[in-house]
Amino acid sequence: MTLRPDTAAPPSADVRRFGPAQRWVHRTTAALMGVCVVTAAFLYIPEFAELVGRRELVVRVHELAGIALPVPLLVGLVSRAFRGDLGHLNRFGPHDRIWLRAALHRDKRRAVRPAAKFNAGQKVYAAWIAGATLVMLGTGLLMWFTHLTPIQWRTSATFVHDWLALTIGIVLGGHIGMALGDPEARRGLRTGSVSREWAEREHPLWRP
Repeated sequence: MTLRPDTAAPPSADVRRFGPAQRWVHRTTAALMGVCVVTAAFLYIPEFAELVGRRELVVRVHELAGIALPVPLLVGLVSRAFRGDLGHLNRFGPHDRIWLRAALHRDKRRAVRPAAKFNAGQKVYAAWIAGATLVMLGTGLLMWFTHLTPIQWRTSATFVHDWLALTIGIVLGGHIGMALGDPEARRGLRTGSVSREWAEREHPLWRP
């Protein structure tokens, strides 16, 4: 008779947070958004515009990157894991209201900021950037196909596009700043795994 120790294996130090599909969508969308922001800076900031010799090329790159922005998300819908994450991002529960209330009061205690796989701040950001991207795409198309719309529409589209672009730049700067302050969250998007200790501390309601 073989004797085996009656002890359970220790839990893994890491837990799986994102699969290849989620990481690919995030990286590709971030790259396209980065191209849009950089080319917009060269088109609208005079000091940068002076450095560009082929403005027409910059305009074309900006337009193509903008049109391609929704493509990674649409391709990612093939993945069940990605669709599942979209479902998590699209659902707000009572704990999300508690998280937002604590954030508004600048209460940084973990006990009053409950979160599942995504916290309420991440859900608000995802909803806002998705809506802003659609508005930018729509206004950009109105600016591109000038012969299809009256001048009043194009003028309004240009106004909305320019000011919303500035707002997106500021929000993206905040997003990047928060990411730089959380190495473990960045590791989750880079490798797909995070430490169990981080998951239990930052997302106590998440059950990987």
